[in-house]
Amino acid sequence: MYRLADFGIALIGLFTTAAAACAQTQTDEIARGERLFRACAACHSLEPDRNMTGPSLSGLWNRKAGSLPNFDRYSAALASSGVIWNDTSLDRWIADPQHFIPGNTMTFPGIKGARERAALLAFLKEATQPGRARAATAQRDHQMGGMMGMIGTGSVPNLKTLEPGERVQQITHCRDTYRVTTADGNTRAFWERNLRFKTDASDDGPQKGAPAIVAAGMMGDRADVIFAGPEEISGFIAAGC
Repeated sequence: MYRLADFGIALIGLFTTAAAACAQTQTDEIARGERLFRACAACHSLEPDRNMTGPSLSGLWNRKAGSLPNFDRYSAALASSGVIWNDTSLDRWIADPQHFIPGNTMTFPGIKGARERAALLAFLKEATQPGRARAATAQRDHQMGGMMGMIGTGSVPNLKTLEPGERVQQITHCRDTYRVTTADGNTRAFWERNLRFKTDASDDGPQKGAPAIVAAGMMGDRADVIFAGPEEISGFIAAGC
């Protein structure tokens, strides 16, 4: 009798210890995922309706890709993909965005390690639930590091003679998005904080009425539009959605 009771107590203790160890493992994985998220925080917010370079991730699970109503910069490839974000699709996306949905404009190259992806997804699955404010600290802590990514690098070429893809024909502004159309007929969308307007009246500057667009930073989603003089800027930008 006593031995049976002792065995039952020991078994309960074993289950309790195992459950505690499992919970600790999950907590550690989420914490590791939160650290990994700091690389994403320069472009993605976890707060509802706070879009940055990329859309807010709040409420991400079971959302159709490219469907957030107040984000205006989805690529056609993503918006037409029909993908629903869940554990499987997000794992494939984080592993290799371009391979999973070819032609999208996500500049992140992906995370190849399955363990790292699992940790990041564990964190995101919790942090993106509606009403959760978790990881705001990671978002804030990364702001200074994220600002460094906005600083352009390299020298500006002579802008008097431009290729069609460098010569700006039209700029429109809608909500938080600029759309820049170049002489080759292409239009690119930029979050308003990622597009800078500059002037260059030197011999290397652009011709009057022919502003140039120059890549800035290392992520492909930032640029400078350079005008011959400041009087051109406001007249060149049209409001329109």
